[in-house]
Amino acid sequence: MTGDFDVIRPETYLALYAILALLGGVFTLKDRATPILLWLTAAVLALLAWWIGARDGLDVAFNGSFVDDGFARFAKVLILSAAAVTLILSQDHLTRAGTLRFEYPILIALCALGMMIMVSAGDLLTLYMGLELQALSAYVLTSIRRDSVRSTEAGLKFFVLGALSSGLLLYGASLTYGYAGTIDFAGIFAATGDGASLGLIFGLVFIMAGLAFKISAAPFHMWTPDVYEGAPTPVTLFLATGSKVAAVGLLARVVHDAFGMVAGDWQQIVAFLAVISMFLGSIAAIGQRDIKRLMAYSSISHMGFALMGLASATAFGVQAMLIYMAIYVAMNFGTFAFILSMDRNGQPVTDIRSLNMYSRREPLRAFALLILMFSMAGVPPMIGFFAKFYVLRAAYEGGLTWLAIAGMVASAISAFFYLRIVYFMYFGEDGERLDSRMPGAHWAVLMVSAAVMVLGVFNLFGLEPLAAAAAATLVN
Repeated sequence: MTGDFDVIRPETYLALYAILALLGGVFTLKDRATPILLWLTAAVLALLAWWIGARDGLDVAFNGSFVDDGFARFAKVLILSAAAVTLILSQDHLTRAGTLRFEYPILIALCALGMMIMVSAGDLLTLYMGLELQALSAYVLTSIRRDSVRSTEAGLKFFVLGALSSGLLLYGASLTYGYAGTIDFAGIFAATGDGASLGLIFGLVFIMAGLAFKISAAPFHMWTPDVYEGAPTPVTLFLATGSKVAAVGLLARVVHDAFGMVAGDWQQIVAFLAVISMFLGSIAAIGQRDIKRLMAYSSISHMGFALMGLASATAFGVQAMLIYMAIYVAMNFGTFAFILSMDRNGQPVTDIRSLNMYSRREPLRAFALLILMFSMAGVPPMIGFFAKFYVLRAAYEGGLTWLAIAGMVASAISAFFYLRIVYFMYFGEDGERLDSRMPGAHWAVLMVSAAVMVLGVFNLFGLEPLAAAAAATLVN
């Protein structure tokens, strides 16, 4: 038992920290000490990310229910980094909105804890426990602006549709248990050695439908635009980064660890989700004027590209998916740092037309956003191009040439709405201006993110071998 707790020490420490922070907040200064708690939580998350990244080897705990391998550690570093950056970017925005509560950093920590459990799940019960811990925290975070009708509406929609997806996933889990006789991924893998029965196939379909909701893959994307728009912008950032990494990582673990022997069955489902997501996200984003809704459809499209790598059902496909998710997270950091600074007369502005001729007033910031938009569109030589190149190559080498062609077409369509933002900044009609203030933390994240998009072209900052090693621990 002691050895089991050694494996889950990062999760244990984060859970203890969240409990102590909650007790401290209740019995002490509450909201007056929130800025200190916020930065302390960001520091704890960053230290955990560094510690997890320094670990190696393969460990399992509680008879295989919890798996600590290279794949899980890669995803956890991304998740914890996303949570830490979200907290760093949150203080100014939430303080001005009057919604900076002491519960906020604690909920972010608990949400990150659930995500860490998700990517290390070794059976269906651990999978569900991590998923619900993450989801319940996310529902509260989405509706944390209690005096905002839009935030409350977003939280309610998120909760209702999340409950539906949980029901689908639980039904799939019960079918899988009934036909495989076990909830362990290793046992399910063995039970499908001679092919999956019809009942197991149905179980697989329902589980993937439930997980597709968490990824916001079409046609299970219906919650995404409203939640992205209604949630506080820092929460939207966390949902667009850490939540997506956790859900994609969990889906990859389920299909490879539990259903790896029937790759031909789930490969068709993942390829279908990838195509629908890429095209729906790219086309629907064209008509958006609200930048947060635009980023919602952008995330749906990006999840389609990430799923393209997974659809190849190869180790290189998982590597390509991990590279794509890491670059996607980095691009979102800078983009949302900019969105958080879009104010007029001290009030948040989300209309993309407010960026008209922004380059004349803030040329450096406009150029940084241009780089990020080019990278999201996959324009070379930004590293966003290499992210798409990897997943396209994985699909082609996995025998899914048609999927790679569809991906190139969808990428060309999506370039329109990214380049439209650039057009507004450099060639739009001058109108009412945005405020020029930008907090130092936001400016730093924006500039660093833009620099990464350019400088990463040389060797992707060593990301390729790290992703390859992580993928090798999952697909073997």
